[in-house]
Amino acid sequence: MRIGIVNDLLLARETLRRAVVSTAEHQVAWLVGDGAEAVAAARRDPADLILMDLIMPVMDGVQATRRIMADAPCPILVVTATVSGNVCKVYEAMGFGALDAVDTPTLGPRGDLNGVEALLAKIATIGKLTGKSSGDYAVIRPPPPLPASVPARPAPGTPLVAIGASTGGPNALAEVLGAFPKQWGAAVVLIQHVDVAFASGLARWLKEKTGRSVEIVREGARPEPGTIVLAATNDHLLLDSSGRFAYTAEPMKQNFRPSVDVFFKSAAAHWPAGGAAVVLTGMGRDGAAGLLLLRRAGWLTIAQDQATSVVWGMPRAAVEVGGAALVLPISRIGAAVHEDLRSRL
Repeated sequence: MRIGIVNDLLLARETLRRAVVSTAEHQVAWLVGDGAEAVAAARRDPADLILMDLIMPVMDGVQATRRIMADAPCPILVVTATVSGNVCKVYEAMGFGALDAVDTPTLGPRGDLNGVEALLAKIATIGKLTGKSSGDYAVIRPPPPLPASVPARPAPGTPLVAIGASTGGPNALAEVLGAFPKQWGAAVVLIQHVDVAFASGLARWLKEKTGRSVEIVREGARPEPGTIVLAATNDHLLLDSSGRFAYTAEPMKQNFRPSVDVFFKSAAAHWPAGGAAVVLTGMGRDGAAGLLLLRRAGWLTIAQDQATSVVWGMPRAAVEVGGAALVLPISRIGAAVHEDLRSRL
């Protein structure tokens, strides 16, 4: 991959350059010292991936990510001196479209690189996830019609709200959750493509943003009325045959972890009370097949529209296969879910 490097510290830029060229698979596209230069470089010479620092003069990494994803969309990996020390800014950047975050490698006294393995692992994962991702911005084809026989609405019980998101997901999740009542009888499950190292921080960030309690999913627990839970391992979350949460490593070949499709398909099979399912902004096709199954099972199914998505990949795929009954801007999704579920509560 051709990789752009953004960091205001000369030593950090050199460390990242050495890390990138330490494998023959990658080359440096350009090196710049602040966010404004990164925006200009991304327009002038699009890279396959940008390594974005957070704390910089002129324009920080959060605003640079926002500008790049609006003007010249490109995969972005946040690389900062301390991810744990900049949690709020990390999730702001991820809300604007950054895919992941990792600490900046350091240069040892003998010139050896420390922490480079974690960086290269993140780069490799992003390479698998993105590939040639220009299709994420393509015009959709008309969706195929649903089968004529759509099942009746599910049996009474606790309705489930299942929401899947990836690139740009944190801000989108916050907006949807903020539109839900603070007290209601639905159980909400969030499946965001995020590394396990950041899941707990994301739950705290969403709580601060929305004023709603967001907890990490506990294996063996059941979805409970009035709760909001977040999938929080690098395995896939699902509902087992008893309606309890479980994690599974399979399918191993699914690079998006936790997988939205895995959870949606399990909900279609094991949650008879039904509910609503939403596919938000994200790269790739994860969630499309599962959303179609849920629509066929009588759930309300929604895809975020292109205009308000950071990357219209996952929602576009859901529309293409006919999984989305509604395609809505992010500002209307929470209210639509609430209105539909009022009749079940």
